[in-house]
Amino acid sequence: MKLPKNALAGIALLATAALGLSACGSTTTSPDASGSSAAGDGITVYNAQHESLTKEWIDAFTKETGIKVTLRQGSDTEMSNQIVQEGAASPADVFLTENSPAMAQVENAGLFADVDKATIDQVPAEFRPSTGKWTGIAARSTVLVYDKTKISEDQLPKSMLDLANPEWKGKWAASPSGADFQAIVSALLELKGEAATEEWLKGMKENFKAYKGNSTAMKAVNAGEVDAALIYHYYYYGDQAKTGENSKNVTPFYFKNQDPGAFVSVSGGGVLKSSKKAADAQAFLKFITGKAGQEILKTGTSFEYAIASQVDANEKLVPIKDLQAPTVDPAKLNSTKVTELMTKAGLL
Repeated sequence: MKLPKNALAGIALLATAALGLSACGSTTTSPDASGSSAAGDGITVYNAQHESLTKEWIDAFTKETGIKVTLRQGSDTEMSNQIVQEGAASPADVFLTENSPAMAQVENAGLFADVDKATIDQVPAEFRPSTGKWTGIAARSTVLVYDKTKISEDQLPKSMLDLANPEWKGKWAASPSGADFQAIVSALLELKGEAATEEWLKGMKENFKAYKGNSTAMKAVNAGEVDAALIYHYYYYGDQAKTGENSKNVTPFYFKNQDPGAFVSVSGGGVLKSSKKAADAQAFLKFITGKAGQEILKTGTSFEYAIASQVDANEKLVPIKDLQAPTVDPAKLNSTKVTELMTKAGLL
């Protein structure tokens, strides 16, 4: 059902209010009217990354620097919309995401300060936007997980684009409403253009089964409901590191060869221009992209890729250089256009 603009605005305001009420943990407080940080002597982080990972970063950062951090949790889109709506009055000092399009949205609104050079120097150029207004903090790879009893290796698609072909009708799953999948489509748009993306989305609509969340899509493969699912890699490795209950019948397949399906999504971090505690906010961003912060990624349970300060990824993962990912400038990923195209295709 298509809602009128004023109704959507109302929903956005309610969502914003709900975010304030449901913000996580004992470190959460409400923003004051002046727009200064609600964290007193500390900084406030609007966080769309895994909450457990960011809490690990915060604990280590506070232990090292004595700077307190207040955390507000939400999804990529929820948090980016909230920051844009709050504008210069936002109590946020730092914004962390799971994917790049939400960072690009805040950047395009002119709300990010430049990232300190010391932080930029820690992150290879392929994992940060060309603009320098924010930086990559971690990464995740696109992967097709499949049931080997239903699909042999020679039947696997050569490209993600093949999933739009008739032979894949009813065989694969995805979570189109999530920021993860929309980041993949955003990369496709940047790599192949609007016409090719529209055509692929049209084929996807014909062929795929929708699930809410990547984990649920993977569970569907494991349960035999579908043959394959297009998700991010860490859902498989995270489940394998626990009981493997939801992935015991699942095998990951990497497209490689610079295919759109080999897209590596950059998780972002940026300092808000409106921050009254910019030095502390910049120090936090430097910490999580520094050796100590990236070691937390390497040894932790998120199974995302460490990308900075020459820290290798978790040894259980396919080395990031072997993923043969296409080159995509994270600053050019366009969430607004992707939403428009996916809505037009009947996927949202």
